[in-house]
Amino acid sequence: MAMGKKYKQAVALVDANKLYAPKDAMELVLKTATAKFDETVELHVKLGVDGQQTDQQVRGTVVLPAGTGKKVRVAVIAKGDKADEATKAGADYVGAEELVAKIAGGWLDFDVCITTPDMFGQVGRVARVLGPKGLMPNPKSGTVTTDVKKAINDVRAGKVEYRLDKTNIIHCPIGKASFGEEKLLQNYQALVDALIAAKPASSKGTYLKSISISSTMGPGIKVQA
Repeated sequence: MAMGKKYKQAVALVDANKLYAPKDAMELVLKTATAKFDETVELHVKLGVDGQQTDQQVRGTVVLPAGTGKKVRVAVIAKGDKADEATKAGADYVGAEELVAKIAGGWLDFDVCITTPDMFGQVGRVARVLGPKGLMPNPKSGTVTTDVKKAINDVRAGKVEYRLDKTNIIHCPIGKASFGEEKLLQNYQALVDALIAAKPASSKGTYLKSISISSTMGPGIKVQA
């Protein structure tokens, strides 16, 4: 596929062989975010782990201090008082078996799914629908919980989930180009700190093998680990 003129200009700004300090890398990623829309800035981290080993899987959540810049649509599967709590906390969609049935029919008009432990068995019936989309509630990510209000507030505040892909890389958004350098650096550092804290005890050798950042339409920029 031929590179567009803007992409070629962005690539020309980046030294592909250089490891940039985080501040310099963030300054550069903003220069390369030249699309007409507000580009998302993503962090990509190659970890020195073997994700095929159960004791070396890296997965968790972190609340980005500057938020994500994204309007998050929240679906909560709960009954009774917990359903009322979800509605009062501002969930976009609240329901029980009828919401599970709707999802089973292919409805996925939300970004985060939260459920209570008593409804988790029901949600398990649509795991094949939710799983491939990264929407399946999980206790580790705080989306299977009795504290529905806190879960919703965390998501609204900029909580993101990180997890290894099949090539042992973490891909995670850290905000929008419109945030500016300072807020993006705050989010960058929060995520990197969370990854370091999540290092498996069985991981040997270099843990943070490589770090790069990029905007939606821009080239990758290598960052000093």
